[in-house]
Amino acid sequence: MAISLRGLLDHDELGLKALTDPTHSLETAITWGAVTELLDPSKFLTGREIVLTTGVRQKSAAAQIDFVRTLAANDVVALGFGIGLEHESVPGPVLETAREVGLPVIEVPYKTPFAAISRLIAEALNADHVKRVENLLRAHQKLAQSLLSSDLDRMLTELSKMLSTDVALSLHGEVISGDFDPGRAWHELPVATGLRDRCTLHIAEPYTRDPIVEYAQSLIGLELTNKSRLRASRRLANGQVLADLASGALSGSDAAVRLGALGLESQREHSVVLVQASGQADRLQTLPLPADLASQVTAIVEDRLVVIVAYKQVQLSIDRLDTYLATAGIPAKVGYGGRYSNTTGIRWSYFEALESLRHGERVNVPTKLSLTSLLLAARDVPLQDLAAEALGPIQDFDSSHDSGLMRTLREYLNRDGSVGAVAESMGLHRNTVRYRMQQIAELSGYDPNVTSDRVQLWIALSALELR
Repeated sequence: MAISLRGLLDHDELGLKALTDPTHSLETAITWGAVTELLDPSKFLTGREIVLTTGVRQKSAAAQIDFVRTLAANDVVALGFGIGLEHESVPGPVLETAREVGLPVIEVPYKTPFAAISRLIAEALNADHVKRVENLLRAHQKLAQSLLSSDLDRMLTELSKMLSTDVALSLHGEVISGDFDPGRAWHELPVATGLRDRCTLHIAEPYTRDPIVEYAQSLIGLELTNKSRLRASRRLANGQVLADLASGALSGSDAAVRLGALGLESQREHSVVLVQASGQADRLQTLPLPADLASQVTAIVEDRLVVIVAYKQVQLSIDRLDTYLATAGIPAKVGYGGRYSNTTGIRWSYFEALESLRHGERVNVPTKLSLTSLLLAARDVPLQDLAAEALGPIQDFDSSHDSGLMRTLREYLNRDGSVGAVAESMGLHRNTVRYRMQQIAELSGYDPNVTSDRVQLWIALSALELR
């Protein structure tokens, strides 16, 4: 460690002599040795140094008194006064003022160069720095080894031991590692992952800055980034299996084998959960899930996150997932299907979850499958082309005239073709609604008043909403 005033006085070869009582400063670490002959060196002092001077410019008692008071006001550890050049002994006013302000005065003999004192201080500081670097490197190695040989939990345990306090890690407010007591005071540090995950390292107060924490932040960020990339790769690969299952290209024993490779036991009941986040589909590829869903099989199918839940408390998990998505800043809709066993059951649960998303709520409960939903799930039916042909002219007309035809059509279909109900919900006159329906018929070529045409428009609108 840095040399103290006691350590300096213990070097007999220097011949230093304490002329005032240094007891209260003996163990104070000396940060530097400042040599000066200025009457007011305060601009060049940083505190905790020993000031070395021969007093060449201190001709009067007033100058000597002011000099000592200046040193004391700037948190100087001690005054080293060199004798034999300007002064044969340390002047009385210096000693008297030093005793008054509590500043130790050390007599430096003529034979001892100030450079020798400064060199001792510098060597001690350098040794202290080297020791700190060595300790830091050992701590780096220990943290990295614990992460490589085990996981984040082990690494955080090692960090906790090094800091002698509790540590924890959270993602989007969800604690994923460590012991976190919300009743305690915590120092919070952000962890950069290169993604948009809000990751925080929590260190229990009292916290004193330690360089090892910065290294721990880097390790955690790197580990979470690698996990995110692996998560995205797995979800995309799993998505191909589930897409094949949904389309009917995978069935029977082949489906059971491939789903088993994902970690799914086909004989157990499963419920499929779908998350749709318009505009943030890329985040769904890497998004870590809450602890109670983290072990479930996940996939990406058509930019939707698929979570296959293998236990009965589905509703509780859905609510937790909805809260978690909101905390993560992802505006999303969540839909889920019923619980079924076997590979066919997973397929039907997927269709039910897809159908539930059409309700448009934040959390959408499953409903019975409809012919519409099965048509929408079919890959060989050109529903998007139908939607573009039927609704494209209406959308174009809305864009150029702000006419609200698409909204009117949606209300008309949702309210079973009741002109009065549409007028009331939209605050329009019934004749206005009738006129708009006529415009829709002319633009699309499908008359909403004709049952077969109404079905066409309903399917087209449904396909548009799930695009």
